[in-house]
Amino acid sequence: MRYEHITAGKKNQPPALSGGISVLVPAYNEAASVADTIRSLHNQTIPIDEIIVIDDFSSDGTGDVARALGVTVVVPPRNTGSKAGAQNFGLQFVATELTMAIDADTTLAPDAIEKLLPAFADPRVAAACGFVLPRHVRTLWERGRYVEYLFAFSFYKPIQDFYTKPLISSGCFSLYRTAVLKKNGGWAMRTPAEDMDLTWTYYQQGYRVRFLPTAVSYPIEPHNFEFMRKQLKRWSHGFIQNVLLHWHGIRNIPYLNYTVTVALWDAGIASLAYLILLPLLALIFRNPLFLLGYVIDIPAVIVPTLGIAIKRREVCRLLLSLPAFFVVRAVNGLFMLEALWTELILKRRFDVYEKGH
Repeated sequence: MRYEHITAGKKNQPPALSGGISVLVPAYNEAASVADTIRSLHNQTIPIDEIIVIDDFSSDGTGDVARALGVTVVVPPRNTGSKAGAQNFGLQFVATELTMAIDADTTLAPDAIEKLLPAFADPRVAAACGFVLPRHVRTLWERGRYVEYLFAFSFYKPIQDFYTKPLISSGCFSLYRTAVLKKNGGWAMRTPAEDMDLTWTYYQQGYRVRFLPTAVSYPIEPHNFEFMRKQLKRWSHGFIQNVLLHWHGIRNIPYLNYTVTVALWDAGIASLAYLILLPLLALIFRNPLFLLGYVIDIPAVIVPTLGIAIKRREVCRLLLSLPAFFVVRAVNGLFMLEALWTELILKRRFDVYEKGH
């Protein structure tokens, strides 16, 4: 890939991408949010060749909203049943070197795409993702997710990128090399976590995935328990299904094997300890000190998140949101245990794609 700096008397002109870039926006009943997504794409510092909204048989006028903003709208013969299905339908219309996938409830910082492009100077890179933060931080669930994202994207993700093995190229906002994406048939529909499936597939094929923290996106996260339930069920079952699907392929991949093993431990043993063992020990020994296990890792959470919050001038938001983080963490644990029990013990696959917002 070549980058040409076009000066023409303008300072700090962003690099032009010789092969072009197209954006896929899968959308099902997203009339309330898709306009903000499209406007944020129009405002990018990097020119986009084409924005393709896949109107997956919406009933709320999503396609009309998108057309009014001058983008291409395509409609599959019938509802595809999942985000992966909608993206795959749109992929056939892409002829540019790079393809970006973004959720129809997600907006981008003006330079988000520009910040991802340098990753593709390495021909081994098949995908790149950026920093994710909730657009709204008001309810308990949004606040908990806000801290969760701050922690994950300021601590875990940079370490994973150092070893060139981010666990997942985020489905809400990622950039892909089109030829590699099409060679794989797009996004597989065999699990509810198509982004994780694709990321792990790339690693097994010898490709790299990059995380660039200066590329920032803002999805709308679940604002109540009903939407959070749908999202967490899809995520937890998707993770377990991907472990079962890819285990033999990733167990010899350095660092990824370790990361997945730790994530499994956290999903199972750590969740059991957090939700059952600690209160049981406190009850049996009549000693409330066991309950300190719920808050003993507060410094480990605060240190990396506080640094980002200071830079973003969001220290008060972070401190006010910390209690919600521990609620969301407990709920995460419950859904992970349910997924482990259902998928591994009962042998009952979850295969219904439910929107989580």
